[in-house]
Amino acid sequence: MLEFERLKQDILTLPNDAQRLVSDFVTFLKQRYPTHERENHQALDLDQEPFVGMWCDRSDMVDSSAWVKQVRQQHWHR
Repeated sequence: MLEFERLKQDILTLPNDAQRLVSDFVTFLKQRYPTHERENHQALDLDQEPFVGMWCDRSDMVDSSAWVKQVRQQHWHR
């Protein structure tokens, strides 16, 4: 925060025209590099989501890594 305060003081010591240039440049940078503010979302309670555990009874999905490997081999190594 100390660096920000120094920068702020440096800008305030500039002539008004130069301060306007700094302001215009900051506006340009904000348009060039937009920041997407994180919306205030509540965390999901995944235990209550209907999709959690939807494949728990499938015997072919007991080892999901092996299942993915098998599917890849079937479709990509013909």
